[in-house]
Amino acid sequence: MTVPPTSPQHRTKTRVARRSLIGAAGAVAAGAVITPTVMATTNDAEPTAADIDDAKPGTTSEAFPKTRAKTATGEALVEAAFPIGYVGVRWEGTPKATGGGIRLRDADGKPGEWRALSASGCSDANGGALLVPADQASGYELKAPEGATGLRSLALDTTRGPQRTMAVPADTTRIRGLAYRSRPAWGADESLRFKPDGTENTPTEYYPFQTITVHHTATVNADPDPAATVRGIYELHAVTNDWGDIGYHFLIDEAGIIYEGRYSGEDAMPAHDADSKLVTAFHTVGFNSGNLGIALLGNLMEQGPTDAARSSLTGLVRALVRVHGVDPQATVTYTNPVNGTPKEVAEISGHQDWLETDCPGEVMYKELARLREAVATGG
Repeated sequence: MTVPPTSPQHRTKTRVARRSLIGAAGAVAAGAVITPTVMATTNDAEPTAADIDDAKPGTTSEAFPKTRAKTATGEALVEAAFPIGYVGVRWEGTPKATGGGIRLRDADGKPGEWRALSASGCSDANGGALLVPADQASGYELKAPEGATGLRSLALDTTRGPQRTMAVPADTTRIRGLAYRSRPAWGADESLRFKPDGTENTPTEYYPFQTITVHHTATVNADPDPAATVRGIYELHAVTNDWGDIGYHFLIDEAGIIYEGRYSGEDAMPAHDADSKLVTAFHTVGFNSGNLGIALLGNLMEQGPTDAARSSLTGLVRALVRVHGVDPQATVTYTNPVNGTPKEVAEISGHQDWLETDCPGEVMYKELARLREAVATGG
């Protein structure tokens, strides 16, 4: 594992150079058409002339809001100096949110009604990790779920913070012809992956691909700004959960837009290295290495994915199983390459096949057989 340089500007230049050199060759090797992707600047200031010169070939400059966050512990009232778009909530000691609640305060500080914390989140097995929409609240109070310990929360604003200029690929990035939105194109702040001393929090590790696991994010349906939600999930996973990055390899919103998730290095194919090994992410605790995680944005407990999301999920999974040459309808014995733990699962599984959780939602879980069939038959 290598330690990255500490300067954000230095990191920007390095990524541009490597993408420019290997992007075309890597795409040919993978059978894909993938345009170069570049590192974003991560401070609030405009990039220097040198940064702009390095980012210029094949890119355009776009502005994204810097994520603002305020952390808290326990049940006491939390107030923020910014409108709160989401509240991230995490605890330990119980996998379900029974008895847990949140009460938001409006712009004038008036408390609303208590709302139950959802028990359908993706990370129940980790104790709990939810992203609760806060409707631009000024503050909130929490009630810990029964049996929970170590209650922590995070007030988040991913839409109204200071603007950061990002170097975004000018052409559509693709995997096996399937369009996806690269990390710079959804506003990923790459500085979140690093510790204060400049070392990477969770350096990339790669193992041979074995399986695909489908998740839902248990966030709002009919999301008006899914890219902002992805940035919120990123902050919750990378900083609050201390994973150093977003937990999924890919995410898909209701419009069918695919988002690149976990950072995987400078090679042309997202989620993989140059040898088509899979970067380890953080979506199925204890079974992550060699296990590719795809999350559908929204709550799929009582409704299925939109037609657009379903189509993109099918296309993405089909592309991935073809890259790796596996049978989408097979049952396989996954073996954790780190500790040797085996588990028999479907080649395309749901999160609840691995751990105690409602993820990917009751309705979506029942659709997995349909997904396997569609991937296998091209339907």
